[in-house]
Amino acid sequence: MTVMLSASQLADRLACDAEAVCRHYLSAGRRAGNYWIVGDVANNKGRSLYVHLSGPRKGRWTDAATSQYGDLLDLVRESCGLVDFRDVADEARRFLNEPQPRPVSFRRDDTLDSQPAERPAADRARRLFRTTEPLSGTLADSYLRQRGIRCASLHPALRFHPSCYYRDLASSKTSRYPALIAAVTDQAGEITGVHRTWLDPDGDGKARVDDPRRALGGLLGNAVRFRFPVDGLVPVMAAGEGLESMLSLSHVMPGMPVVSALTANHLAAFRPPAGCLRLYVAADADAAGRHGIEGLSRRAQALGILPLVLTPELGDFNEDLRRLGPDRLIANLRGQLAPEDAWALLPA
Repeated sequence: MTVMLSASQLADRLACDAEAVCRHYLSAGRRAGNYWIVGDVANNKGRSLYVHLSGPRKGRWTDAATSQYGDLLDLVRESCGLVDFRDVADEARRFLNEPQPRPVSFRRDDTLDSQPAERPAADRARRLFRTTEPLSGTLADSYLRQRGIRCASLHPALRFHPSCYYRDLASSKTSRYPALIAAVTDQAGEITGVHRTWLDPDGDGKARVDDPRRALGGLLGNAVRFRFPVDGLVPVMAAGEGLESMLSLSHVMPGMPVVSALTANHLAAFRPPAGCLRLYVAADADAAGRHGIEGLSRRAQALGILPLVLTPELGDFNEDLRRLGPDRLIANLRGQLAPEDAWALLPA
């Protein structure tokens, strides 16, 4: 009798032939040292997504632009546009010339979502955060002030690293830049990852590198949290993608607990806290943003939470804050919030 491979075994088998998998599903990319470099999971040209081709993380991949990550089964799913996990396994078996299984139900959360390979990355993220310093008066504080966010140093999730390690994924060359570091935490407040924004040492915005923003560690279901109460009781909150966009909302609504999930995919997977009654989902003006809004809205409704969408006038709320000013941003929000929230959270 033929033994069918489990999901984790399929992922391991794919990882053994990681370069062959990449050449098949990410043919627009190329090998660069110990990595396969390509634009994204849709196989567009570029250098944002990298797949480890050797070492203990062989077969693991990360998209530095979107902070997506996973194993090669995830890559097969995304590159082929598959939804049902059975179809993903079938495609992987086809690639590996494995026999097709009889129709059975198996759950992804018993296999891939455990992701033991991500634990070392979370440990590295926690170690990095311990080496940071308070934000106030630093280059990172100045960077956020230039973007209209003047009270960022009040958020303990934000810190500064004066010399944060950076590796160019195409050339493997390494360097160091000052960086804004944001802690990604779970519902218990434990740090599961960090988000790094490398900065120009002369204070001229972000560092002049190909991908000045990268995440490290476990983002799935977690987020960067601002203004969350110690007791964890959050009946009303806002969630969105970008760090600076959500900091802009927090700037004009200092009483609102706010989270940045960092990408549309991670926004869709965010886990709202227990006791939440209304969840404002901050929109970004792009297709990926709509995916995040729809995914989180469905998750909220399933939990009995009312999802309400907040829409910026321009591309995102930081652009609104910088180009239109805080008064215009507040006026726009006033027309979108529930009346009781507008009264409680916005200045008169």
